[in-house]
Amino acid sequence: MLDPDIFGVLTAWNRVWAVAAVHGERGRLAALHDALAGRFQPRDRVVYLGGYLGFGGDVCGTLDELIAFRRDLLARPGAIPRDVVFLRGAQEEMWQKLLQLQLAMDPSRVLAWMLERGVAATIGAYGGVAADGFASARDGTVSLTRWTGRLRAAMHAHPGHRELLSHLKRACVTDDGAMLFVHAGLDPGRPIETQRDAFWWRPAGFTAMTEPYGGFRLVVRGHDPDRGGVAIEDFRATIDGDRGEGGPLVACCFDRGCRVVDRIEA
Repeated sequence: MLDPDIFGVLTAWNRVWAVAAVHGERGRLAALHDALAGRFQPRDRVVYLGGYLGFGGDVCGTLDELIAFRRDLLARPGAIPRDVVFLRGAQEEMWQKLLQLQLAMDPSRVLAWMLERGVAATIGAYGGVAADGFASARDGTVSLTRWTGRLRAAMHAHPGHRELLSHLKRACVTDDGAMLFVHAGLDPGRPIETQRDAFWWRPAGFTAMTEPYGGFRLVVRGHDPDRGGVAIEDFRATIDGDRGEGGPLVACCFDRGCRVVDRIEA
């Protein structure tokens, strides 16, 4: 039995909509939601596959859009909170660690590593400046704690942001054991309960899969760091449409046979 505080479990479902990494592109997400609202059917479920923060120009607007659309879905007859699942992605993991940067052994080096991977957009969204982070790191733990504290306070000032980012799941499964939804990767040699950060830091494990993982008929991921595009294969599926060229935000709808029965691009 998976811990429901760590893993999402979809029950009494007919179809599952999986939404790829958004990365701060609020306009694309809003357009996708507009289309999804008209195609959403009773007993449909939605899984957002992580990667809401970073890179794009409207990180805060993206979170606001996620919160608003979840509220709209849950207002429909028969809907319950576990029908909509949000996964943790690499950007959300980095943001959590950045807010604790004062605890790092070498905070300047950690910050530089995060900036290379897109966290600057999230820092800026909450009124921060990366250069101030480096300066605070040089000044010492107290100064750095104040800097991360200001970022945390700015996040808390946006209604629902702290709550959303505090309740992300590592992965999501369907109650029949047919499908597993992850952010970017996994370790094929480990059971699901011990994957830990492999879900966002082991994309090579996903691409190295040569057979179905852990009894699941299909593993679906929403972010491909190599930007290879959408690929629906026999026992794995990548729905990241970026391709490194500003490609579309993609959502795919899977039925109980693990088949793609609908697709939205925005």
